[in-house]
Amino acid sequence: MRNAPMRAGLAPRMGSGMTSWMHEERLKAAFAVVERSGARSVLDLGCGDGDLFVRLAAAPAIARLVGVDICAASLARLRHRLSVIPPSAARIELRTGSMTEADPALSGFDCAVLIETIEHIDPSQLTQLEGAVFGKMQPHRIVITTPNAEFNTLLGVPAHRFRHPGHRFEWRRAQFRKWGDRVGRSFGYDVKYSDIAGCHPDLGGASQMAVFEQTR
Repeated sequence: MRNAPMRAGLAPRMGSGMTSWMHEERLKAAFAVVERSGARSVLDLGCGDGDLFVRLAAAPAIARLVGVDICAASLARLRHRLSVIPPSAARIELRTGSMTEADPALSGFDCAVLIETIEHIDPSQLTQLEGAVFGKMQPHRIVITTPNAEFNTLLGVPAHRFRHPGHRFEWRRAQFRKWGDRVGRSFGYDVKYSDIAGCHPDLGGASQMAVFEQTR
């Protein structure tokens, strides 16, 4: 399903069909970036149950694929999913850990993906995340998606609430770009932004994506 423009004033219900569509659009957008890049090694930070991970595992160009998540139960579910699909040609590894903690073994990847994860981190830990991912791990390319707070009104989310109870913050597009531009300058990355799951002329998409490319 292609990203469909949403008319001003249209407020789709936040039901399972809508959330599933938005989730699928995020997965397709992130996968497309990884696929176009030709990455041979990919790091999925906050991989969860593995909706993106299992797609990456099937990509023939990827030789090494590592998933990291703080939730052991999610990793257990991902291991089960991997056990019942055709074997992957990639060397696969799953690790219990936090994306805010740099692990020397996770440095030098072609690409890292953080799909709808940073908003689950307390804002006070963002500096730690930046240092770990951009400063220590230093993948050549970093793909980050996060909800677009401007779009919440179209989803019927009250202004005083977040889209998900586990979110610690939700950024408007200008806030995301301000953060991304600063991080890119600080750590030597160019960054490009795009809307995901909708293209409202004023409010953008349900999610927003930043793709960081290492320049030094």
